[in-house]
Amino acid sequence: MWAWALLPICLTVWATAGTWVVYVMAVSNGSVNLTENFPYISTCGSYPPQSCIFGQVLNVGAMLVVWVCVIRFQQIRDYGCHSCVNSLSLALGFLCALGTSMVGNFQQSNQLETHLTGAFLAFVIGIAYFYLQSYLTYKVKPRHGGWWIGPLRIILTVSATALMILMIVFVSINKKSIAAICEWILAMILFVLFGLFFIDFWHLEGHFFHIKKRRVVIPNEVQASTVTLSL
Repeated sequence: MWAWALLPICLTVWATAGTWVVYVMAVSNGSVNLTENFPYISTCGSYPPQSCIFGQVLNVGAMLVVWVCVIRFQQIRDYGCHSCVNSLSLALGFLCALGTSMVGNFQQSNQLETHLTGAFLAFVIGIAYFYLQSYLTYKVKPRHGGWWIGPLRIILTVSATALMILMIVFVSINKKSIAAICEWILAMILFVLFGLFFIDFWHLEGHFFHIKKRRVVIPNEVQASTVTLSL
């Protein structure tokens, strides 16, 4: 059912549009000054009124991430891949969503340590999630999207890793504007990686949750015995 393909697309559009709306608001009301430095995403979302929108955008985005990760997990499992890598990727996806929500709810101007923890989960764990998904792309049959989907996921994930390293390096040498640009590009790449799941979800016919009852073994209270009598 093609409608399921809209879910990752909605995630990408929502997160991309939301973060740039927050940026435009921060610049227009003077919360950030472009003549001094190009701002980090979190800097744009630290001050009201855009901080409210920033938190809502990331909370809704985190919910969509959880939904996408669960469907992708079940899709891989239904294709007969019961690898522990699939379960690990689901756990990493949940942590990425948790970190995204933490970034939105704990602004850096109020709770810097919690905010940085959330950023670590969102970016670093998010990148690790897509390394596992790149591996599963080659392990699962059928592979949707043709030969190019695997290399594209790998290239984008490696690019995200390089940008993460560059961002840390530029922060350490006090090149804040360049570090902020790396952060923005990194975030956009992660949004695109989630959006690429539309290729896999295009082939879904439906999505169902099932509850399995636990088997209850009832002990035999009365055991029948056979006795042979000789007459």
